[in-house]
Amino acid sequence: MNLFIKKPISQLIETAEGGEYQLKRSLGALNLVSLGIGAIIGAGLFSLTGIAAAENAGPAVVLSFVVAAIGCTFAGMCYSELASMIPVAGSAYTYAYATMGEFFAWIIGWDLVLEYAVASAVVAVSWSRYVGSFLHDFGVTIPVRLAACPYDIVTMPDGSQAHGIVNVPAMLIIVLISLLLMLGIKESATVNDVIVVIKLAVVLTFIVVGFHYIKPSNYVPFIPPNTGTFGEFGFSGIMRAAGIIFFAYIGFDTVSVAAQEAHHPQRDIPRGIIGSLIICTILYILFAFVLTGMLNYKLMRGDAAPVATAIDLTPYPWLHILVKLGIIGGFTSVILVMLLGQSRIFYAMSRDGLLPKLFSDIHPKWRTPWRTNLVFMLFVSFFAGFFPISKLGNMTSIGTLLAFIIVCAGVMILRYTHPDIPRAYKCPCFPQFPILGILVCLAMMTSLDAETWWRLLIWLVIGLIIYFTYSRFNSKLSSKD
Repeated sequence: MNLFIKKPISQLIETAEGGEYQLKRSLGALNLVSLGIGAIIGAGLFSLTGIAAAENAGPAVVLSFVVAAIGCTFAGMCYSELASMIPVAGSAYTYAYATMGEFFAWIIGWDLVLEYAVASAVVAVSWSRYVGSFLHDFGVTIPVRLAACPYDIVTMPDGSQAHGIVNVPAMLIIVLISLLLMLGIKESATVNDVIVVIKLAVVLTFIVVGFHYIKPSNYVPFIPPNTGTFGEFGFSGIMRAAGIIFFAYIGFDTVSVAAQEAHHPQRDIPRGIIGSLIICTILYILFAFVLTGMLNYKLMRGDAAPVATAIDLTPYPWLHILVKLGIIGGFTSVILVMLLGQSRIFYAMSRDGLLPKLFSDIHPKWRTPWRTNLVFMLFVSFFAGFFPISKLGNMTSIGTLLAFIIVCAGVMILRYTHPDIPRAYKCPCFPQFPILGILVCLAMMTSLDAETWWRLLIWLVIGLIIYFTYSRFNSKLSSKD
């Protein structure tokens, strides 16, 4: 059996457009841009900016955002070209199937679980903490043992310490969003649109209000001299901060996951990817500029909430509540888009026979892969409620970077093997941009710690066991070969 058998692009499109596998097309260009923003802007903006400024780049963290955006743009343009050619659900998994073959498609599909499912659980835990803090401001207190997993030690109201029982709020948000995704993509997109408007309003409010409290002296020196250690200020500090900040951009690739539910995917998917990247990059740069202007970067070291510290410099206590609301909204939309992406990846893999059929069963009324949503509702909520999975955050990043590399390589392969296929969007400066995308993402992967690489290796080994014991024998493409 050929491990590297490729799925014809014509067959991919034909399968997606026919019969039982047809998803409901309900998304326009603005919905797709909103999905991208919903996935990109999360709490990373409010936390990573201060960390990168304090430990690596100083005020020049603004330049780090530019560098990280350039790396994401290379990958984003490659995603856009492939999505305009192959407007099918599945994102990088589907692209790999058409360019590199079934074996690589399986690896990337399994790998994307790290980006979507694991990230959803991690974000749900953080969502729980911020909601607890937000409700506490209004006199509503959630029992601490019911907002922490059994591995967490919490401080009780009487000052004693105890282990948590279960993180109920984290499980609840996963369940609610999963049910929303089952009901339909249009309803889910509408809720995401509302949340995105709220958090954009919060970010813009902070930028506008904070601009009036900037102290020019905080920008001196703009690029602090290197301490003699690589990554601690200077040019190397800007690059190290870019590697950290890159993770605040993760999520734009989920736009391509919704290709099969877009009205005009060849035209609108590139608009959704590139549009959301441009908007988020501008906001990130302005946010970083205002934050480092309000608060000296040296004062951010060890500060878990530098944005809150900066807000204290203003006479507007309502801004605290608004920022918390923005962070909660950011978390909510990230969970929604990540769970959406995960269900569509498994839907595509099941449609090809690599996973059991239940993952591609479409509800007759809602036209969504509801059983996939149900399975991941149980899986992700269980981990969010009972495990301290914050250490798995880096796995999300390494999984995403691997997907980016495969997508950039896929563009190059298809340019040479299928040059005549119509492309509504073409990645400019070929082959330089795809090559740069591979190199930038590979450099960021190598900067991650050894523990993260071992976790990725173990995860891939588990995936290979499943592939060689089930998937390769049930593959619809291989059985026809």
